[in-house]
Amino acid sequence: MNKPAHNTLAAERRKARHYGMQALYQWQMAGASVSDIEAEFRADYDFSHVDLEYFQALLHEIPGCVDQLDAAMEPLLDRELDDLGPIERTLLRMGMYELTHRIDVPYKVVINEEVALAKKFGATDSHKYVNGVLDKAARQLRKVEIDAAS
Repeated sequence: MNKPAHNTLAAERRKARHYGMQALYQWQMAGASVSDIEAEFRADYDFSHVDLEYFQALLHEIPGCVDQLDAAMEPLLDRELDDLGPIERTLLRMGMYELTHRIDVPYKVVINEEVALAKKFGATDSHKYVNGVLDKAARQLRKVEIDAAS
């Protein structure tokens, strides 16, 4: 009986990440306020099957800690942060945020969700890059969780 509720939450979180990625991309590219972007998204899209709280957390918290996320991510990259495409940079920031601030979400879920979004929105093979960087980050940030799963 618990399974359908879990599946519903997973689907609602997936949609929250989908819209979150698009909203954060818009924030990054246009520099509009997150409040304006949220209002626009809520007016333009159907949020009835979206984890609105999760969407809001992504949209409002990531910009506030973007310097920390970037600093944690930079040692894991094989190029400068500015050399990443804007989709990949957004997805990596979301993944780093979830790995560091949302320990309620298993690291495998974080990686799988960001990779799926990279496949959908990113450049060819960018999902492999996103997977590699987030896997390295998870080994550092979620070592206890990974060790417990082994």
